[in-house]
Amino acid sequence: MSSESKHIRNFSIIAHIDHGKSTLADRMLELTGTIEKRKMRDQALDTMDLERERGITIKMTPVRMDYTHGGVQYVLNLIDTPGHIDFAYEVSRALKAVDGAILLVDATQGVQAQTLSVLETARGLGLMIIPVVSKIDSPLARKDEVRDELARLLAVDKADVLFVSGRTGEGVEMLLEELIRRIPDPKEDGEGTRALVFDFKYSTHRGIVLYVRVFGGTLEEKGDMQFAATGMRFKVLEVGTLGPGEKPASALRSGEIGYVVTGIKEAGRAVVGDTVTTFLNPVPALPGYKNPQAVVWASLFPESQDDFSGLKLALEALKLLDPSLTFEEELSPVLGRGFRAGFLGMLHLEIVLERMKREFGAHLLVASPSIVYEVVPAQGGSASGGKEGERYLVYSPAEFPEHGAYKEVYEPVVRAHIITPTEYMGAVIQSLYRHEAEVGESENWSGNRVSFKAKLPLRELMRGFFDELKNISSGYASFSYEIIGSQKADVVRLDILVADERIPAFSQVVARASVYDEAKRAVERLHAVLPRQLFVAKIQGVAQGRILSSKTLPALKKDVTGYLYGGDITRKRKLWEKQKRGKKKLKELGRVEIPHEVFLKMLRRED
Repeated sequence: MSSESKHIRNFSIIAHIDHGKSTLADRMLELTGTIEKRKMRDQALDTMDLERERGITIKMTPVRMDYTHGGVQYVLNLIDTPGHIDFAYEVSRALKAVDGAILLVDATQGVQAQTLSVLETARGLGLMIIPVVSKIDSPLARKDEVRDELARLLAVDKADVLFVSGRTGEGVEMLLEELIRRIPDPKEDGEGTRALVFDFKYSTHRGIVLYVRVFGGTLEEKGDMQFAATGMRFKVLEVGTLGPGEKPASALRSGEIGYVVTGIKEAGRAVVGDTVTTFLNPVPALPGYKNPQAVVWASLFPESQDDFSGLKLALEALKLLDPSLTFEEELSPVLGRGFRAGFLGMLHLEIVLERMKREFGAHLLVASPSIVYEVVPAQGGSASGGKEGERYLVYSPAEFPEHGAYKEVYEPVVRAHIITPTEYMGAVIQSLYRHEAEVGESENWSGNRVSFKAKLPLRELMRGFFDELKNISSGYASFSYEIIGSQKADVVRLDILVADERIPAFSQVVARASVYDEAKRAVERLHAVLPRQLFVAKIQGVAQGRILSSKTLPALKKDVTGYLYGGDITRKRKLWEKQKRGKKKLKELGRVEIPHEVFLKMLRRED
């Protein structure tokens, strides 16, 4: 172990969304002189405009801070992490690359469910945890109560819990000193040269730039390296630290966190969780991460088929920036060529769509987001083209088999952990029951709060459960979830027909018990937003071979007698009859054109 590594501290910040994590990071950057106060801006580690607008961290940004304590200069490597459930995989990456973590809890809100989930991961990795109560300057702060809560949660003395205010800077210097004292220095594993890839980005000129934590040996410019998992060989073009921004260095040594320029310009060559080792003396790979699994799937189509190539290029470019995004080409008989894309959750989907619009100028039509279903075909064949009775996966509601074509369906099921004020417990449990949940035993927390777990279909989370939970608890309840397997589902495909034509983008997979209500809701909503046509058009909700809901869209009225003067009623009647015959012919031959705006309104959940 080099003498320098004794003075390195690698740490992360664990916090629920909006608990003051980015603000605390700002004060650390300011106090250590990493960023001059006059150049400081809020959310300094949140580099996307989208992050500042939404007030959340999407893409984690590592940063090196130099800090002198007791006459010794220390290197503090901070990896700031996202706080939303969809980006929990980013947090897991960060935790594998550090030796300790600050557990930051808002003094006005207390411990949240997502915090518990990440804390469990950190403990499993054996990280040193420093409990910290934030926002102590708020008039609503319950700092002593939250301190006691944290002390009980971690089984530590109350004196071990620190207080800070990211806004005023109070307590931040003491936190830095405790960080140096409590978090261990990085230890070399003695296996040889190897570094863990915890993230990467893409540069047009320099190719893939890896973000790594070195666990042993040294990474140097011009070094001949390879990826342990893929076996791909590359020559290091540059190494350096992140302070913030890239600062070239002669080498990255054991214990350090920094970047490696590879020159690789092919997508899919770098894998998060892979190990970089030397080509001539390779060593075993470090235990890698589980690849993030797509939870939500949606079909993406260009507004114009002429833009298909542009959409493909945009997705490929974004894949280099966001490795958790997955996609494959698909063909719709109505919408044309497009892509089936996988996302980590609904927020991830929204962020990707917004980035494609801002960064690549892409204008998209997004078919109904869905989860993956596992289908067992009915006796007589497989809709997937496989063997009879052989299970196959369905990613899109439009591809879900018709009634009678399947024997069984399986869907992902999640275990949710919910924390809510006691006064909202009844309403929260009723909401869970509406979403087909099995509710477990509850546990009382301090501050008149209660915690409990529930098991429910992932499909129901997609139906706006999180928004409903926030509404009925006035924003005070929190929850986290993890997929724990699959279970048999009693679901059917609901189709929407316009002028007797099925619109695949509007198809849904819904619980059989609620199919009537869902059909009525979908038909009424489309009836409200679809412009009138030159002919009468029926809008129908159909499932299991039956029409469950129907409304008629009146024809667009046109005054064909407006140019006539006087009272020639015979002439007017002839024109009206001609118009009637024309509308009948249009109805027989016509096809309703559905504007892009209508698709967007239908695919967004109702407010």
